[in-house]
Amino acid sequence: MAEEAESSSAVAVLPPKAKAEEAESSSAVAVLPPKAKAEEVKKELQSLIQRVLDADNPAFEDIDRSMHALRSLKDLTLVTLFPPEFICPLSGLVMIDPVVISSGQTFDRSSIQKWLKDDNRICPRTKEVLTNVILIPNVVIKKLISSWCKERGFMLPNSREDIDEEETIPNQNRGVLKSLLEKLCYSALSGRKMAAKDLKRKTKESIIDSAQFGEISHGICYIVEALSSRMADKDPQLKGDLIKIIFNLSQHDVNKRLLGEYPNVIPLLIQALSTRSIDIRMKAASTLILLSCLDSNSKKIRELGALKPLIELLDAGHPQAMKAAASAIFNLSIADENKHRVISDGAIGVIMKKLEPDFLWDVLFPILALLSTQQEVIDEMAKLGAVPFLLHIIKRRKTSADNKEKCIVMLHNICSNDRARLREIKREEVTYHTISQLSYIGTSKARRKANALLQLLDREILL
Repeated sequence: MAEEAESSSAVAVLPPKAKAEEAESSSAVAVLPPKAKAEEVKKELQSLIQRVLDADNPAFEDIDRSMHALRSLKDLTLVTLFPPEFICPLSGLVMIDPVVISSGQTFDRSSIQKWLKDDNRICPRTKEVLTNVILIPNVVIKKLISSWCKERGFMLPNSREDIDEEETIPNQNRGVLKSLLEKLCYSALSGRKMAAKDLKRKTKESIIDSAQFGEISHGICYIVEALSSRMADKDPQLKGDLIKIIFNLSQHDVNKRLLGEYPNVIPLLIQALSTRSIDIRMKAASTLILLSCLDSNSKKIRELGALKPLIELLDAGHPQAMKAAASAIFNLSIADENKHRVISDGAIGVIMKKLEPDFLWDVLFPILALLSTQQEVIDEMAKLGAVPFLLHIIKRRKTSADNKEKCIVMLHNICSNDRARLREIKREEVTYHTISQLSYIGTSKARRKANALLQLLDREILL
């Protein structure tokens, strides 16, 4: 039980308030605004370049520092051009690999990894204690950043070039890994549990172990054999640790493909979604999130029947498990061929039921917006009382302009061929003028849809 708690939650030793104060004082958030910081870097760069030019034999250290300053200047210059939601709150730089932590906030992977490595176990933005240290790729933000860059001819690097690789990527002995893998399959239960615990720790703490794993002869075979064994079925801790190892390995793109192509990995994860242990189900869902980032894996996950148990997990009521399930469903919903299955398996009803609590809003509403281009979704949303709910979301002050735009698009789609819902909106409009206000202060698309809806309301009066 102690080990299970360790694997699913890294709670701070200090009380939450004290830990928050300590972390806040040591926060890595940029103190200076980007422009002011850029001016500092410019001065440093000028000094370094002048030193290099004046020296007969320039020091390699000065050349390296000049290159580093130049990259920093590029990053800081880009920050002033990008929308604020694309900027990492920790580093103050454009996010290259955005990930979501358990508080629901998004950060660049390299920045939040450094934060967590310093033993900070609170959210840098909300200051709440993190229930776990799982990093879930924010596929939506990453695609938005990529599209924004493509439209404007910008090119971001694949990773931060200034990460200290010697510090974050230690060199490990592959022989140790091979020995641990063999113990997973050929030892007694106690030996298997110790090997799984050790391998889980190594693949979590050491990136090179995880990256090299696919190169170890039959490495995946050992994990699959151990996970499908009777010992794993009878011992939840062993099963959970084995799934966590697959999760750690799935952090790396090369392993995503290897794991997805291996015949039994995805079926075993889907099978784990239906176990009694909520912790095992959550770990399996989190692993499917990572694997589904590859289109080939996403198709396989859908075809092998993962959506139904994921929707059941979303309906189960455990907050962290629901978040993991929702994120997996969202990733699978991105592919057009998966949307119909998400709908037919009953996702819309569950999502509408679970949308009310604020803690699920950030993960559930994007699924609804993504699926609402399908007429069958619009029809079901209308039956489930979506109109008053969407109007309520538009009226909330804390709702972003982008989400208000999504709401008005859905309302327009619902009411275009439904006079009963149109009359429902008319009653709201007479009292609160919700649509009229949005037609003046919304985004350009929101204003267009609001005006189109107002025209439908005017025609309804004439009829």
